Amino acid sequence: MPILAGFAVPHPPMIVPEIGRGSEKQITETTESYKRVAARIAKLEPDTIIITSPHATMYRDYFHISPGASTIGSFAAFSAPSVSFYEKYDEELAEKITLLSAMGGFPAGTAGEKNRQLDHGTMVPLYFIRKVYKKGRILRIGLSGLSLSDHYRFGKFIKKAVEELDRKVVFVASGDLSHKLQEYGPYGFAKEGPEYDERVMDVLGRGAFPELLDFDEEFLDAAAECGHRSFAIMAGALDGTEIKARAYSHQDVTGVGYGICGFYPVNEESEDDFEEEMDEYVKLAKYTVEEYVKTGKRPHVPEDTPEELLNTRAGVFVSIHKKNGDLRGCIGTIAPWEINIAEEIISNGISASTRDPRFEAIKPEELDDLEINVDVLNPAEDISSMDELDVKRYGVIVSCGNRRGLLLPDLEGVDSVEQQVMIAMKKGGIYPGEKYKLQRFEVVRHK
Repeated sequence: MPILAGFAVPHPPMIVPEIGRGSEKQITETTESYKRVAARIAKLEPDTIIITSPHATMYRDYFHISPGASTIGSFAAFSAPSVSFYEKYDEELAEKITLLSAMGGFPAGTAGEKNRQLDHGTMVPLYFIRKVYKKGRILRIGLSGLSLSDHYRFGKFIKKAVEELDRKVVFVASGDLSHKLQEYGPYGFAKEGPEYDERVMDVLGRGAFPELLDFDEEFLDAAAECGHRSFAIMAGALDGTEIKARAYSHQDVTGVGYGICGFYPVNEESEDDFEEEMDEYVKLAKYTVEEYVKTGKRPHVPEDTPEELLNTRAGVFVSIHKKNGDLRGCIGTIAPWEINIAEEIISNGISASTRDPRFEAIKPEELDDLEINVDVLNPAEDISSMDELDVKRYGVIVSCGNRRGLLLPDLEGVDSVEQQVMIAMKKGGIYPGEKYKLQRFEVVRHK
């Protein structure tokens, strides 16, 4: 049986609330993507979850597979000992990979373990997975100092072992992207940092796995990435499999790149599942727009709407674009007006599609050519100057009396704080030289 799916995921300990203690809110978009990946894995019901981690046992010229029947681990090193794990290993699969590697003269096996306890590169993915899927064993594999092509080749041995044992396997490639994206980050800034993130997310987003081997080692070192070899092993494990790739999210607000992508074998069943996987926020907005444009009637909240949309209130923006990128409508609320987020999405979806004063109402024949995003706003906070803004991380609200203009964060073509504030002022009818008040807010963007 071929591998059921592969996932590239990051492992920032701060994403675990017991560790982040509030700072995890900076990367809520990554958290939401992680939850989607975990739900996807639960739906696939794998016998074994293979996790490659840069923080497992690592040798210069040897790939280490964690041995034994079981293992434990906790986040005690990150002041959260209550978050702990007990995991059973897939010993048979470990032995099979070791045997096939030996037969191929390849340096991989279970010898030389340095630390039996789980590392955070393994535990962060498990933190999300085990919340929704308790079954299945794991297999923990470390990286090596060998070439990228050797990592890819090792993945092919893993693939062969999985197929010979007829295992239902999901592959999780754990690894952060560049650690040099921002001056304020823990490792500072290097121009190679954002170059690496943009390039690797493009490659992963297209599922162009052979291109992972084209990255120069000096460039990887300058970018201070940690997950590339992990991704290369996964790519080898999916070698020869026609896959459909999906880039879920990418964030760099902490100075470290966190990217999440999924890779699904293409067949009739997985194609249907892939389409069903649409984000629940976007699914509701899409359903609203289509129903209202076709019938002129406000739709009811569907019975299968997730609890988190029914039990939470927040401001919401619904943005509609043509597939060529042109804006077709965008309406939202800074603070909640409806009883829950679901009703907020419905109200703003109707307004964005038919009441945006900049555009004519959307017609039924346009529906197939539209893409919809939903931004859920965190509460706004007052700030004293533009120095406290970041166009990628924060949206801005500019107020002057009863006039107010808002601009969402991370918009294409908005590259500076000054530009962001100027556009918001124009939207609010606020003129240069007038005294105004600034607020900032963060969003969770659903695409």
